[in-house]
Amino acid sequence: MRTRRFRKPIVVQPGRIDRDRVVLSVSDAAEVLLKDWPTPASKTRLAAIAACLAVIRGEKPPRVARQAFIVAAKDARILLGEQI
Repeated sequence: MRTRRFRKPIVVQPGRIDRDRVVLSVSDAAEVLLKDWPTPASKTRLAAIAACLAVIRGEKPPRVARQAFIVAAKDARILLGEQI
């Protein structure tokens, strides 16, 4: 499987305050969503997981997963920044 990179990174803080995470690709986003997410029952998290899966399957472009990840990160209040 080819890693689908984002054009611009996203910075989140899913855990401890001193552990920022830079998300560079769809696989990075999926890993954070599946392993480190603070609100597991969130609808926006589930939508972001579905978007990542659609990109991995080749059904959608990476920007779809990136946008869904940003929405979920804002909802979970872990978004620190996104490069514009």
